[in-house]
Amino acid sequence: MVELRQLRYFVAVAEELSFTAAAGKLRIAQQSLSQQIATLERRLGARLFDRDTRGTRLTDVGRVFLPEARAVLARADQAVATVGRAARGEVGRVRLAFLASAANTLLPPIVRALRERFGDWELTTDAVSIAELVSGLRADRYDVGFGRPPCVDDLATRVIATEPVCAVLPADHALAGRETVRLAELRDEPWVLTPRDSWLPWHLRYDEEYAAAGFSPRVVAEGSSVQNLLALVAAGVGVTRLAASSRSLRGSGVVFVPLEGEVAETVATWRRSAPVVDHVVSVVADLAATTDLTRD
Repeated sequence: MVELRQLRYFVAVAEELSFTAAAGKLRIAQQSLSQQIATLERRLGARLFDRDTRGTRLTDVGRVFLPEARAVLARADQAVATVGRAARGEVGRVRLAFLASAANTLLPPIVRALRERFGDWELTTDAVSIAELVSGLRADRYDVGFGRPPCVDDLATRVIATEPVCAVLPADHALAGRETVRLAELRDEPWVLTPRDSWLPWHLRYDEEYAAAGFSPRVVAEGSSVQNLLALVAAGVGVTRLAASSRSLRGSGVVFVPLEGEVAETVATWRRSAPVVDHVVSVVADLAATTDLTRD
């Protein structure tokens, strides 16, 4: 087998056309250099240099071999550099999950920022439910997810955006023209909500908020997605509450009225620390400091 060291020695001699100068450049003994070149020639079965009183010259075979040796060394150097970048999280595959209801607003600026910073990354993105996001992080299907708290104790989170929570009302509702509304004012309304088993931590927090407003909502229908909830509200079945950014998903027939004192958080969440995860979170945090990620 030809060794990379021997190729480097050959290229050095070919460039200097002097074993003495090449040995000095490589910082090895000239005798050792001569021995390695001789070993290389034996392994190749061809003479690479002519040496006589006039100096050192490449043979015809040596001239053919020189660009090939340089190409091999360049590829080896590139491979080492790529591995180093991968170890630092600067190259490789990044798997992102976005809460489906927030993907329209979050995905474009986040993916754009990551591609500008790390163009060599292979990015994959999925729009998922909160349950799929959490299970995907736990099963290592995703590196970083973007959703809403609360999640679970074994996942780390970082807030990247906040926005108002709105009452979503039929367009002809008596409160539709208000600038704001209090949650307590909706105590007698029929409600449409996601099923409790879609993500229990959310519903437990909602229970506390409804109780603080002095009521428990009368749920008349359930919707499995934000789009389903909006359609039910537009049909006049009931009212619901959603983050203001969900306006980007609405059709006709509904009105978003901010709920006084209610704020929704958007978080980056991940299961394990790794260079690629740290880079994603850092880039998104920098982006969030200068950009409203909740605006369409």
